[in-house]
Amino acid sequence: MRDGTSCPSNPPVGCCHVPINRNAAPQEVLPPQEEKQEESLDTGLYYDRYLREVIEVLETDPHFREKLQTANTEDIKNGRLSKELDLVGHHVRTRLDELKRQEISRLRMLLKAKLDSTNTLNLQIDHASLLKQFEHLDPHNQNTFEAKDLELLIATATKDLENYDTERHEEFKRYEMLKEHERREYLRSLDQEKREKEEERQQQLKEKHRQHRKVNAPGSVAQLQEVWEETDGLDPQEFNPKTFFKLHDSNGDDVLDEQELEALFTKELEKVYDPRNEEDDMTEMEEERLRMRERIMMNVDINHDRLVSLEEFLRSTEKNEFSSPKEWETLDDKKPVYSEAELQQFEAELQEKEVELAQRAESLRQEQELLVDRGKALEAKRKEYQQAVLEMSQRQRNQKAVEEKPPSGPNGELQFHPETNKLEEQGAKAPISQDVAGEAQSNPTIEPTQNLQLQTF
Repeated sequence: MRDGTSCPSNPPVGCCHVPINRNAAPQEVLPPQEEKQEESLDTGLYYDRYLREVIEVLETDPHFREKLQTANTEDIKNGRLSKELDLVGHHVRTRLDELKRQEISRLRMLLKAKLDSTNTLNLQIDHASLLKQFEHLDPHNQNTFEAKDLELLIATATKDLENYDTERHEEFKRYEMLKEHERREYLRSLDQEKREKEEERQQQLKEKHRQHRKVNAPGSVAQLQEVWEETDGLDPQEFNPKTFFKLHDSNGDDVLDEQELEALFTKELEKVYDPRNEEDDMTEMEEERLRMRERIMMNVDINHDRLVSLEEFLRSTEKNEFSSPKEWETLDDKKPVYSEAELQQFEAELQEKEVELAQRAESLRQEQELLVDRGKALEAKRKEYQQAVLEMSQRQRNQKAVEEKPPSGPNGELQFHPETNKLEEQGAKAPISQDVAGEAQSNPTIEPTQNLQLQTF
């Protein structure tokens, strides 16, 4: 009803209205958030799965989870946090023991596979000694997960992650040198006319790649507002750093990790790189993403824990670089990541490896020929043995047939043994019973066959 007192028990559609308080202050409308899902992002460490599973198990213990959330970087690095392991529940310790035994088993399999490929003398393998080369666990105790294991795991992961970016840069440098080496080798394989056309085509692709929109400096207000508008679908005039932080903290742990930061650069990278274009290299795009993340970490990550807290993020928005940053230089704007001397050294190493591989291939070819010859010799021996077995079997059959044939005379007539005559003589001398005599009288006399000749010996 218009007076707002009541509505009919069965009102027609649309007759009731929600009361509106026109004097109420407008509420802040936040954009719809997608359901948060934990992503299993690889750290690049060879023990990444073991590290993540240990952390997940420890976080199931309320006491340890609380200590982990309140611990600072120094507590984690110096091992003080590992002492809290003695206070976790029994089921947590049991699961950690199981994870360690699985990791030990995995490392043993890796060692065996590696040594089997190089150990041609079938030497005995001392797994206990070989496990000492792995620093992320205690090899002396292979059955239970102790505080020392947690301390070693944290220390090793911290050290390895600090060197991870450096290794990625070195890997990218090798990639770029190999690409340039292959480009030069391809040009050398062409005649002069085709080489000139190919060089012109490659130069056109480079120029096309450089023609892109301006790339905003990572972490600047322009870059973040662009994400706010194009990715989050919000009004750039209403940009709020705190809301932005909450929106992009995808796992809700109140920090932005390296993967969450790198996800913010996708829009900027799409200005320069398109996987559908021949001139755009996606490996270079990932190197560009790494450089952008390092830039933000250098300016924002105050305590160098490789995480950006809300406080650190808000402090960075107060700096002059946030609103007036220097222009961002892409990889195309910078000098090559390698020098000509480094490229020549790289090519010399490639040449050595090619010679080594050629020698190895020749050795394998000779071994293959030797195996083929041995196979042929073995096949010939097998056939020879098979023929000998057949001949022996035939001789045995012939011998058996000869032994089973009745004796005969020189003209083919049957030949009797002397024992037969003796039996006949003994039968003649033996007394005849009355029954047998009577039977003989009742039966007619059987004449011997005239053609059968009896021979006496």
